[in-house]
Amino acid sequence: MNMEMDTVTRKPRILLAASGSVASIKFSNLCHCFSEWAEVKAVASKSSLNFVDKPSLPQDVTLYTDEDEWSSWDKIGDPVLHIELRRWADVMIIAPLSANTLGKIAGGLCDNLLTCIVRAWDYSKPFFVAPAMNTLMWNNPFTERHLVLLDELGITLIPPIKKKLACGDYGNGAMAEPSLIYSTVRLFWESQARKQSDGTS
Repeated sequence: MNMEMDTVTRKPRILLAASGSVASIKFSNLCHCFSEWAEVKAVASKSSLNFVDKPSLPQDVTLYTDEDEWSSWDKIGDPVLHIELRRWADVMIIAPLSANTLGKIAGGLCDNLLTCIVRAWDYSKPFFVAPAMNTLMWNNPFTERHLVLLDELGITLIPPIKKKLACGDYGNGAMAEPSLIYSTVRLFWESQARKQSDGTS
């Protein structure tokens, strides 16, 4: 993974994204976890907004939605939001990653702000996903195929956990806890920073 030299002297820039899963009710908590350590910007798909608790997001975290994608664009040469967010971010994390958005990414679709960022992503930079879906959806053969394609892109999986799901079923498919997602990403980032420091000292 390439890490720019200036990331050693400033906070990491973390782009958090929520797709359409009930687990998006934990998105605000996730943003709070990261905002104490990093600069954070957030993206929410249209369906995730049914669950994201916008008023409880950290005050310093800007939330972008599909409506923001072209609202500030007027003419050729104006900034394009999904490109600007991709350039800004050092790390991207989709949590929760729904079955639908997983399928879109695996198929290369880019029909909203979130998936346009993914399609434009620089895969030399870290990218994590934390899936959340019903157990049978998680066990569906398509899921395994899609995850293989994400792995080939260099996207890191933070696996779901077993618990009673929002639908009432018990099984694997619940999103990893925000604290685990945060610690996984931070440990990875700090280990890469140490390697870079050792290589340049």
